[in-house]
Amino acid sequence: MNKALPLAFALGTIITPSAQAFIDADLSSSIALPTYSTLSDQVSSAETKRELAYSLSRQYRQLAPVLHNEIDQYKLNAPLKSFKRSKRAASFTRNMMATDQRLRAQKGIDGYTDEIMELRLADQAMLARWQAGQAPLFAWEPDGNDKNWDYIEAYDVNGNIHLLDVYEAPERPVLVVDTNSRKELEAGIQAMNDEIKRLQGEQSDAAPRAMALSMASEPLSISTTVLEKIRLADDQEPWISGKAEVYAIVTGVNPTRDEPVIDVIDMPYLDYSETEYFPNQVLIYWQRYRWAAADMLLMEKDDSTNYKDLAKTLLEVATEALKAIPDPEVQAYAVIPQLTGKILEAIPASWMTNDDDFVDVYYTIRQGKRYTDHPGAGNNAKATFAPLTIDPTE
Repeated sequence: MNKALPLAFALGTIITPSAQAFIDADLSSSIALPTYSTLSDQVSSAETKRELAYSLSRQYRQLAPVLHNEIDQYKLNAPLKSFKRSKRAASFTRNMMATDQRLRAQKGIDGYTDEIMELRLADQAMLARWQAGQAPLFAWEPDGNDKNWDYIEAYDVNGNIHLLDVYEAPERPVLVVDTNSRKELEAGIQAMNDEIKRLQGEQSDAAPRAMALSMASEPLSISTTVLEKIRLADDQEPWISGKAEVYAIVTGVNPTRDEPVIDVIDMPYLDYSETEYFPNQVLIYWQRYRWAAADMLLMEKDDSTNYKDLAKTLLEVATEALKAIPDPEVQAYAVIPQLTGKILEAIPASWMTNDDDFVDVYYTIRQGKRYTDHPGAGNNAKATFAPLTIDPTE
């Protein structure tokens, strides 16, 4: 968000210059969204959503029946496909479809999901007032690091701007123009893992090691580490961002080649801070890692990541860090935190807008060892890890 945003006061309501320009426009026509072809010349995600929020505010009376039909106590969101079914929403839907296509391309996931845009009610507590007829506000998530946000902007049904607190949700209903974070992250994780595999398949300068995995004629048991329990102290999210979408990046070194191993793992159950979860999720398959050791970063998905670029950056910095170590065998698993450190250095510097938030990191998780209520290095996560051997089917 631009902290120096100029504000004008009219009739006691705060209006931005961009909003005033919209008010002067022909409201009966659809809003033309900017086009872009590469990441460097794309408009910001927030500006695109701002335009949709304004369009929604001016067409709300026509769109309200669709929204009330979709949003209830069981489901607080209205996906893009719900607007495609309504002739009332034709103008708004065209803009929303264009935004959806552009954002999927911008995030590098257009080949992994067919739509991500939605409108959602910001909080369950707002539902009764909205269903009773209270006019909502129409908001969007700002650009930039959320620690630097001064306020949340939102339009009312007259196209006027309201400034809302970042961390305390208003009592008035707020409809948020956003992507479906769950669908986006699922697609993004698949895109990241595919991109890492593709890039490592193209690399030819990683010297093969003499050590090789034994090729047994009979199926072998699989050694893993499972996440039995986890709790986050702070999920890093303002109210407008909704549920947290947390994922893990497991880092280590390939057992047969001098190259990094990076596995990106979804944690779809981890929605809220100060809540214990018991997923019993397999996080580490030890045959993929040398020295029976790995690190694990916990990250929280935010708005403007290009997942393929993220995967490429993570792999590049880890590869360069490993190449800079003359003989990894001398340091053995002490090498792994060095790779993780380089990844952590790269993450906040690599994206211009609301980056994926670093939640916590676990250094040197060892094969076969149990960790009970183990705090992360940042003391933001507490987790129990346990060894699990998966035997072959008899």
